[in-house]
Amino acid sequence: MTKQYDAVVIGGGPAGVTAMLYLLRGGAKAALVEKLAPGGQLLLTEHLENYPGFVEPVKGYELADNISRQIEPYPHDKFYSEVKEIVHAPGANRLLIGDEWVEAKVVIIASGTRHRRIGLPEEERFIGKGISFCALCDGNFYRNAEIGVVGGGNSALEESLYLSRIASKIHLIHRRDKFRGEEVYVRKVLEEPKIVVEYNNVVTALHGETLLEAVTVKNVLSGEERTLPLQGLFVFTGFDPVSEFLPADIKVDERGFIITDTEMKTNLPGIFAAGDIRSKQCRQVITAAGDGATAAHSARLYLESLNA
Repeated sequence: MTKQYDAVVIGGGPAGVTAMLYLLRGGAKAALVEKLAPGGQLLLTEHLENYPGFVEPVKGYELADNISRQIEPYPHDKFYSEVKEIVHAPGANRLLIGDEWVEAKVVIIASGTRHRRIGLPEEERFIGKGISFCALCDGNFYRNAEIGVVGGGNSALEESLYLSRIASKIHLIHRRDKFRGEEVYVRKVLEEPKIVVEYNNVVTALHGETLLEAVTVKNVLSGEERTLPLQGLFVFTGFDPVSEFLPADIKVDERGFIITDTEMKTNLPGIFAAGDIRSKQCRQVITAAGDGATAAHSARLYLESLNA
């Protein structure tokens, strides 16, 4: 028999778990889908310095654990799998989770993002063998090594500072002549003697037999190429939406992020989106949690309309 729910929430990050908390407190029969441990990008964050209520920096995994523990007192189902397909029907959406079909009156999509690749042909074979997307996860493999970081936003700056406590030297490779990150991180990076900033440079080639041994960088202004002997390369060039399972007729922007209104409603009745999967400018833990609360509130009103 097909399992039936008032709501299915896809994604166990701050947006998804917050949505679950509000739904469960309201008495909804709900299920959470998360293929890994709850927490999302929080699990890859060393600490947060700007989360309200914490005067001292809070570690990402500790905040993720505290958020996920809040839903445990309430009865709900968890699916440690992936959503492969959503068949939309107002009030009776069908979802293929792993190999199982379930039905939900409402769906909240909080599937988040994944790290964007550099886009080089040989990149895939070096992932896990020199290329990483998580300094907190893999930084200790490169203790006292010379490594590179690619990117110019907050993630690249923060992770470079974290890695500077581990590696002997860091080449921060950025395609532009100034950073896009917050000034507080820019200042710290420029003051760190272990970090060498490679402005106006892009990575054009990766070298090594079984493990990464070096990269070729190219100056986008002069066209000059040179080889940097690096044992590791951490890539923080942005994010792409986790969206392969979305209904074909859901509206997304040019990058594939879901378009919603301010109440987290998509163009499909009964389907809502929250957190980093949404088309928006600000992607922070605090805004994800706010999205989740708003989506749950909108979902509750929709459920009430079905029973009116």
